[in-house]
Amino acid sequence: MARKTTFGLVVGSRGFFPEHLVAEGRTEMLNVLKDAGYGEVCLSPNDTRHGSVECREDIRKCAELFRKNEDKIDGIIVTLPNFGDERGVADSIAESGLDVPVLVQAYPDKIGKMTVKNRRDSFCGKISVCNNLRQRGIPYTLTDDHVADPTSDDFRAELDTFAATCRVVNGLSGARIGAIGARPSPFTTVRYSEKLLEAAGISVVTIDLSEILAASDKMKDTSKDVQARIKQITGYCNAAGVPKKALGKMARFALAIDHWMDANEMDATAIQCWTAIEEIFGITPCTVMGMMSNKLMPSACEVDVTGCVGMLALQLASETPAALLDWNNNYGEDPDKCVLFHCSNLPKAMFDEVKIDYQEIIAGSVGKQNAYGACVGRMAPGPITMCRVSTDDSQGVIQAYVAAGELTDDPLETFGGWGVARIENLQSLMQVICRMGFEHHVALTHGSVGDAVVEALENYLGWEVYYHG
Repeated sequence: MARKTTFGLVVGSRGFFPEHLVAEGRTEMLNVLKDAGYGEVCLSPNDTRHGSVECREDIRKCAELFRKNEDKIDGIIVTLPNFGDERGVADSIAESGLDVPVLVQAYPDKIGKMTVKNRRDSFCGKISVCNNLRQRGIPYTLTDDHVADPTSDDFRAELDTFAATCRVVNGLSGARIGAIGARPSPFTTVRYSEKLLEAAGISVVTIDLSEILAASDKMKDTSKDVQARIKQITGYCNAAGVPKKALGKMARFALAIDHWMDANEMDATAIQCWTAIEEIFGITPCTVMGMMSNKLMPSACEVDVTGCVGMLALQLASETPAALLDWNNNYGEDPDKCVLFHCSNLPKAMFDEVKIDYQEIIAGSVGKQNAYGACVGRMAPGPITMCRVSTDDSQGVIQAYVAAGELTDDPLETFGGWGVARIENLQSLMQVICRMGFEHHVALTHGSVGDAVVEALENYLGWEVYYHG
């Protein structure tokens, strides 16, 4: 089970504004977080007046509390029940040393409560808080409306989006991706800069494919571990017709990767396939890769490391599996529809129905007997978010695009793993992809998480992002 997202809560206050609003606002925000299933770290009324920050002593206490809970705080929420003290807010965050996303929320005033006793002036105070955060070099996230009632459905949705942003930022910062084997020689499109990724906090750990295959060869199909993994594979999805020998090879290959990932604390993998594994070992690795992605350990084809970064970002945001596909075909005459396809290693969670079979394209060159292991089926319809991450070595930057769309139930007769996608103004997106020199692979997850991913990549990680939202 995923760890509960926990927020550090900074309650802003300024003494000559109504104090009762601060006490009520703090309690209300804590209840909102609890009801939404989030944890919190916040000063109590025993620590400071109403558990808010205003003076130097309050700042010191808040910063110290956050430092003590650094390992559990995923993001910080600033709430302004009244005008708030901009130095109190900004200094508390800066002096805590936490490098996490920050959401700034200000309470709305009500027409009938604009007297000295009840007027908040949070509308104005938020501007000052944001000014001070920017002066301190602290990036922050804004609510869609300048002031927002924390008990509203709109704010609850924004809170969930902010939590997703926190997961992406924290998950990518310090991520470790295993690159197993060399990219297929013709696929220069998946080249990338390890140095740019390292500078962004993402490490790439490499291993030669031969080492994984050698470790696989040392195992026996009759061993307890291999038999248990075969049972997992046949229980994962329909494997009727897959030769027993191929199932054993898949199990041994999976265990070899597991051992290497555990030893090196990997979060995700990008694996060589086309066609070394088939020719040398006699399987396609697709099912093994799909099972990893299904367990929220993304695995990308063709050693597409930056494609894997996109998968990881989407998975962190949606908390559901992600896949890597080709922008593959037009769909008839409809300019807003296309076919997304891979051979495939898509995770089971993304399919309507799926079975393990041989990979029809590779079978033509290596033989059907060496091509078993592909996950074949159609992706389930529904809203999707797509992402592509790329390193632009000539400019020394990491760039990305994020797009919203949907998978449809339009008819199509084909093979592999596939879906018909509808993306509004698709032709414009294709222009951006081609003019910017993005790769032919795109990561995809079910759900609408584009806002969270863009906020994470652009605002907090500092990447150049095009949003086709």
